[in-house]
Amino acid sequence: MALPTKLTLHIVSPDQSISQEVDYVSLPGSEGDFGVLPGHTPFFTTLRPGPMWYQQGAEKHFLMVAVGFVEVLPDAVSVLAQVAERAEDLDQARAEAGMKRAEEMLEAVPHEIDFERARLAMLRTLQQLQAESRRGV
Repeated sequence: MALPTKLTLHIVSPDQSISQEVDYVSLPGSEGDFGVLPGHTPFFTTLRPGPMWYQQGAEKHFLMVAVGFVEVLPDAVSVLAQVAERAEDLDQARAEAGMKRAEEMLEAVPHEIDFERARLAMLRTLQQLQAESRRGV
């Protein structure tokens, strides 16, 4: 049986769904960053917050991901994430405003806020700020 020459990358989040044919994927796993080439051994892991990227030919595409799972198969990578934001969709002013709102929610009286929602909002905003700072490099 011949090894596949491409990977099908599926990224699913509450905000979007992306399917692309790619040459390589790099992800932030809970045990550390890892890369996937076609023909990789199957495995399943959790995501940690951080940057991911995939390569199509000479082009690299960057995203920030968090809170989710990754399934790797020899010919496909599936990413299910609570947060998956493409670098080109990030806006520093919007991210800073989101950080301010998240901080205000965390300062509220505990019974008046949803801590998980506030935590995810702050996580998303921190990732947006990180991605924005990387985009300028």
